[in-house]
Amino acid sequence: MLDTKFDELMEFPTSFPFKIIGDACDTLADKVVAVVQQHVPGDYVPSTKVSSKGTYNSITIRVTVQDKAQVETLYIELAAIEGVKRVL
Repeated sequence: MLDTKFDELMEFPTSFPFKIIGDACDTLADKVVAVVQQHVPGDYVPSTKVSSKGTYNSITIRVTVQDKAQVETLYIELAAIEGVKRVL
């Protein structure tokens, strides 16, 4: 796991925004939702923004997380998606 202090800084459960930046791909948002669904099932409607040159997509998805471990797991799993450059 990651060595974070989410448990010290936040009260759980909480709504947590994840921002995923990756290569421009029509299926990136679907891949993000699929990963989130594995850990926190629900109805998600992520927002997508395309970079000015069209090279990258930025996906923002808000997830109600239950604890620090769930946040850390989602960071790791989202970063493992092919084409993802950063998870914020």
